[in-house]
Amino acid sequence: MSAPGPKPASVLILGSGPVVIGQAAEFDYAGTQACRAIRAEGVRTILVNSNPATIMTDPQVADAVYLEPLTVDAVEAVIARERPEGLLAGLGGQTALNLAMLLADQGVLERHGVRMLGTPLEAIRMAEDRELFRDLLDRIGQPYAPSHVVAGASPSEVAASTDAALAAIGLPAIVRPAFTLGGTGGGIVTTEAAYRERVRAGVRASPIGQVMVEQCLVGWQEVEYEVMRDADDTCIAVCSMENVDPLGVHTGDSIVVAPVQTLTDQVHQRLRSAALAIIRALGVEGGCNVQFALSPDSTEYAVIEVNPRVSRSSALASKATGYPIARVAAQIACGRRLAEIPNVVTGTTVAAFEPALDYVVVKLPRFPFDKFPSADRSLGSQMKATGEVMAIDRTFGAALNKALRGLEQAGAGPLAEDPTWQGTLAYLAAVYAADPDDGPIRWTDERGEACESTRFAQRSAAPVVLRRFLEPSDSRLWRILALLRRGVPELVVQEATGIASWFLAEMGRNVGLEAEVTAFGARLADPTDAGAAELLATAKRAQFGDRDLASLAGVGEADIRAARHALGLRPGYAMVDTCAAEFAAETPYFYGTFAAAGSPPEAPPVGRPAALVIGSGPVRIGQGIEFDYCAVHAAETLRRCGWQAVMINSNPETVSTDFDASSRLYFEPLDAESVRSVIEAETLAGDEPLPAVVAFGGQTPLNLAAALAATGVPLLGSDLESIDQAEERTRFAALLDRLGIPQPEGGMAHSIEEAVTLAERIGYPVIVRPSFVIGGLAIDFCYSPDDLVRQLAAATVVDPDRPVRIDRYLEGVEVDVDAVSDGERVLIPGLLEHIE
Repeated sequence: MSAPGPKPASVLILGSGPVVIGQAAEFDYAGTQACRAIRAEGVRTILVNSNPATIMTDPQVADAVYLEPLTVDAVEAVIARERPEGLLAGLGGQTALNLAMLLADQGVLERHGVRMLGTPLEAIRMAEDRELFRDLLDRIGQPYAPSHVVAGASPSEVAASTDAALAAIGLPAIVRPAFTLGGTGGGIVTTEAAYRERVRAGVRASPIGQVMVEQCLVGWQEVEYEVMRDADDTCIAVCSMENVDPLGVHTGDSIVVAPVQTLTDQVHQRLRSAALAIIRALGVEGGCNVQFALSPDSTEYAVIEVNPRVSRSSALASKATGYPIARVAAQIACGRRLAEIPNVVTGTTVAAFEPALDYVVVKLPRFPFDKFPSADRSLGSQMKATGEVMAIDRTFGAALNKALRGLEQAGAGPLAEDPTWQGTLAYLAAVYAADPDDGPIRWTDERGEACESTRFAQRSAAPVVLRRFLEPSDSRLWRILALLRRGVPELVVQEATGIASWFLAEMGRNVGLEAEVTAFGARLADPTDAGAAELLATAKRAQFGDRDLASLAGVGEADIRAARHALGLRPGYAMVDTCAAEFAAETPYFYGTFAAAGSPPEAPPVGRPAALVIGSGPVRIGQGIEFDYCAVHAAETLRRCGWQAVMINSNPETVSTDFDASSRLYFEPLDAESVRSVIEAETLAGDEPLPAVVAFGGQTPLNLAAALAATGVPLLGSDLESIDQAEERTRFAALLDRLGIPQPEGGMAHSIEEAVTLAERIGYPVIVRPSFVIGGLAIDFCYSPDDLVRQLAAATVVDPDRPVRIDRYLEGVEVDVDAVSDGERVLIPGLLEHIE
């Protein structure tokens, strides 16, 4: 137990800087919460961050905001001017943590009389320095994988240390650099050449030139615990999280479920106790993430690592439980104790109570490979995902289906299958079919050639093909579902992937429902058919979307929706209250579930006037936290104008999904069905539907505008006609012609032949522009007919029903003009010239 320090009069908070893989919107969420919590304590807040596309850098969030580089010199200049009493670095990710260590090591904090708040510097050093952390685990009797530290003051010392680690650990091994983010510089190595290259890269990536070489525990389960501790040594476990992908895939790239699903209570309690013992031994004051590897064959476990700060997982745990980890960590840094911090959700309990969940949360990563189709799509210990989507429901299978619907990625629904897999799928289905005889098996290979063999002849080859097909990649989940659809046994998939059989059985249950729906066919849309009605209710409880059910049954989406409404099958909305309804709560935080269909609503619709603000979904290239900034400001402005602001979003990393950022929050996929259902739930019988605001969440809400308007939902701001005229390339070109505004020579192409003819007429190079896309998706320059044909293949994936615009590529200065209009007057707040 440490003596409580005096509450500081002023605190300098370090942000996380520009968005990078492994450090994105979750730290804007954490920093914004921290600033607001500390100001509520009567403490002056000074924020330093270099990222303008954040809510935390708004002037009203902190008392003083400095948009400055996150460097020692820049921060020391702010410290010299502001004279803060305390420094809070645990909410700005690895960037802030490393900067705080440099400020301490270079004497800046001591020189200016600034004390570290929250987690002490020594605790940070012990958790981040691989050798010190291993020594700590030895002292408290916690197991870890056999390991060897590589470091040295000179290249020869590093080389000798590299040799010693290889001799001690052998191959395969995992290389983990110290003080790095998202697995940067690390990885799994299986050959000596790869080992030496990875160690060199890791030493370069580590700010202290140190890596840990560990025995490879690939295939073990990975489990995380978010824990908190205050200065009175009160500790709680906020949330347990289980990675569906076994160790070897970075947790940021893995499917994650909360709370843990496959552990026995005895094992869960052992790991929880170990996490609490570690946070106590480190002396962390605030939040901490502890990661474990668990043997699939026994109860043996090993500590992987600790993040002595608020992390990406902390944001997920906060949204999964409703427990505001960053806010509580900031209050602890100001001297508060868990037992005296009110639970803002229940209003009757305190932060020392561990949250309880009566639902299941699933997180899916969002990858950038739709923008970089030629990139290496394999997954390992270095994170590649740019964002994530979270879904909540009563079962794992239902939450998984909701998360799949929320990814907002072409070919990412539950039924998606890549056409290039078909030959391998046919082969594996034939080899692993349930039919036990050894008769001939036939399939078509990847080249389209007919093949024939026997199961006996393929018995040794098939496992190699299967393991290669199921290697960790961004598409492995869909590959698994495709195999289960074709009758490949769950045990075979489990042996090839290491994924727990419980998760595969739940996926298999969803696949079984798909088959039932397909067998019912068009009957599914008949509400008078009792069998169909029962199956439709079951499928909706499993969170199959109307579009997917229509595809399986061979009917229209509107037919499924009509049948569902005729049967009264609408989702109910349950409250996220941190306490599994054990205490009364009035949180405005809800998730939809068909398990509650027909139950009385847990809250009536918000009062009028009100509007629905549609968020931007998972972070991806071209649609990042800048749109969360816009959505939050839209909600705040509506509330200042006396309106109720209802928010819908699916991204756990954001400020918009903080329960108090709006009048009411719905954590739901951003598809037309889910958005319409929320509007229906927030509209009393006989009233006009709740209007929607679609201009502040990037391309996602704009793409929903037509579907919403078609069902009578009013759109606030620009109407559907204006949106379509701006987004649809043909109409926009015609508008420019009518207005006499020059545009590059070009035209619309409905086919590859039209495109090639058009490009030859206007001359290469040309630029291809599909409609309704974000961040330049499938937009590219083409310098020849071959380039054009390849690019059109990518463009038609975006929207095959709309033609693409092909323009002559113009070289010159590019300028952005931002304008705001009230329908009559136009204000131009700024013009931006591009350097490139």
